Amino acid sequence: MKNSIKNIVKLVIVAFMIFSFTTVEGEKKDIKVDNSTIVWKGYKVTGSHAGVISIKSGHLNFTKEKLTGGRFEIDMSTISVTDLEGEYKGQLEGHLKSNDFFGVEKFPTATLLFTQVKSLGKNSYDVAGDLTIKGKTERVSFNISVYGSKASVALKIDRTKFDVKYGSTSFFDGLKDKAIYDEFDLVADLEF
Repeated sequence: MKNSIKNIVKLVIVAFMIFSFTTVEGEKKDIKVDNSTIVWKGYKVTGSHAGVISIKSGHLNFTKEKLTGGRFEIDMSTISVTDLEGEYKGQLEGHLKSNDFFGVEKFPTATLLFTQVKSLGKNSYDVAGDLTIKGKTERVSFNISVYGSKASVALKIDRTKFDVKYGSTSFFDGLKDKAIYDEFDLVADLEF
């Protein structure tokens, strides 16, 4: 009985020492999707269109208040247009969700996984990540700024790398004023 008590006491002391000197490696902070926005903007020869898309889920990882990683899932069915109204708005939204563009029925989500994060200063980071759209994964890089419980990021995406070729002069000749530029912008304001 005495040996059992001694063994239990030794075990408690060892466990206490291990946990006392072990630091928590990181903290996962979930994105508040209702308070976060992603704005997109696509360009064509005759102008541009803009809209929003919703985050389905996401988080950022921190170690000692420094950004170390993150992962996001985007709900592609929420693509909406903000610079048009009525019939034209509905037509463009339908076209963006069609197989000509993002094939939302077959590919309802897009994902972004941070693979490398490098600090550029107190609140700024250079991030490399794997972006998956339409089942195709490509490496992207961008800067992200973090202030308190908010973050902002802006990036350019070449849609043709994800098999979104509709209206691209890289693949089709003679488009003239119907041409759509390959790159589009995403600007995200995140709260966690």
